[in-house]
Amino acid sequence: MQTTRYKFVVFLSLLLAFLSYSTALYLTEPQQLQPPNEAAQKGRILWQQKNCISCHQLYGLGGHLGPDLTNVFAKRSGAYIEAFLQSGTQVMPDYNLTKEEIELFIEFFKYTNTTGVADPTTFSKHIDGTISQP
Repeated sequence: MQTTRYKFVVFLSLLLAFLSYSTALYLTEPQQLQPPNEAAQKGRILWQQKNCISCHQLYGLGGHLGPDLTNVFAKRSGAYIEAFLQSGTQVMPDYNLTKEEIELFIEFFKYTNTTGVADPTTFSKHIDGTISQP
């Protein structure tokens, strides 16, 4: 009799916690980010067309051949990024990008830099395959 009551109390507690948390999630307004300008949107489309995510990461997600580029604009100047995009490297090919395409990429990196911080080298890897930021 005591164990049935205990199970009921635990079940009811968990149900109330779940309903409270769900209600809080649905009633809380999401944080609005500043929408990307037109150039940043075009840069994102160019990022997708050139399949940059296969080698590079954004927010720790993507390929591992190149570095994470989420906050590259905070770490490097526009001229530095432009130089890489113009000539490529030993690993990254020269895509023969036009001046306009390079400017679109730079605008995309400027915007991405304002949306969050990602440093995959500091991520904690868990045994179940997930990662988390400290």
